[in-house]
Amino acid sequence: MKIKLAVLEHDKNYLSRVITAFNNRFADKLQVYSFTKADEVTYSTIKDVKIDVLISSDHFDIDFSQIPKTCAFAYFVESPGIEQYNDRPAICKFQKADLIYKEILNIFSEVAANISGVSLSGDETSKVILFTSVAGGVGSSTVAAAYAKFLALHGQKPLYLNMEILGNSNVFFSGNGQYTFSDIIYAVKSKKTNLVMKLESCVKQDDSGVSFYDPCTLPLDMTELNAEEISSIIRTLKTTNSYTHIVIDSDFSLDSRTFAMLKAASDVVLVADGSAVSNSKFKAFYDAFSILEKQQDLRVMSKLHIVYNKFSNKTSTELPVEGLNVLGGIPKFEHASVKQVVEQVSTMDVFKNFI
Repeated sequence: MKIKLAVLEHDKNYLSRVITAFNNRFADKLQVYSFTKADEVTYSTIKDVKIDVLISSDHFDIDFSQIPKTCAFAYFVESPGIEQYNDRPAICKFQKADLIYKEILNIFSEVAANISGVSLSGDETSKVILFTSVAGGVGSSTVAAAYAKFLALHGQKPLYLNMEILGNSNVFFSGNGQYTFSDIIYAVKSKKTNLVMKLESCVKQDDSGVSFYDPCTLPLDMTELNAEEISSIIRTLKTTNSYTHIVIDSDFSLDSRTFAMLKAASDVVLVADGSAVSNSKFKAFYDAFSILEKQQDLRVMSKLHIVYNKFSNKTSTELPVEGLNVLGGIPKFEHASVKQVVEQVSTMDVFKNFI
């Protein structure tokens, strides 16, 4: 669907520039109307056309009795950092068009939740790959981030989704935007916003082409999500048609949250380092899930793969598990930053048969 956007702006030069930018970049997502006066003609058109979002310059004194309740509203302001003006949402007019678009989606999501037919989703098209580890310190997040970057380098459209309690996607990726994963959690918990639009309004994109979300404002926010809500987020992301792959980076635990991600994943990649401790924990995991598959509808073993990270011929050994799909091994990189390691691993052959 296209969002019907009305822009009410007294500065005709700015109005022309912003409308041109929207039409050039978001023609498939926005149907834009422009006005220079807050008069009866403008209010009548907003009602007749059934405008979804109205953005008005703070130059105008808006008669809100003329604005339908189904129409989201925000003021255009000139100064950054202003979140509200006259008790209404505010958007800084002097920023990149894609950032303004994100904020438009965000305010529209607040009214779109209860509007019939409002959805940007379609069929489930994304492949979901879960990266995790049963042993700490083996670099599963680094491997997951490298895989996401590998996909982008090979023309795919990956989303790196860090679901760790203490995870921080900013260690690997950076992009423009003001929203965090806490905003998504609030939307899921409140059930008062359109989740599809909230997810799109909060996502960022790294220069590599990997999409991601900023970590929660408070790490404890992530613990608020239950298994059903995690499933809802993943299911919604799969139907947005925005990503070819959703790369989930998660802690491992024998709880319902982990089970929800295991069920949603088409492939599960365990990261290990081949040490005695890591192999012992993997063996315990393997034995446990051999039993759990018979007790619950998990079906993990058939989609299980393993990557050996920080592998050393002197101290590491491969697991003697028949039928286990080994994607490959990654050596330990000395004197390299995390981003440098991710960059290097993303160009290796370890994932060449795993797109």
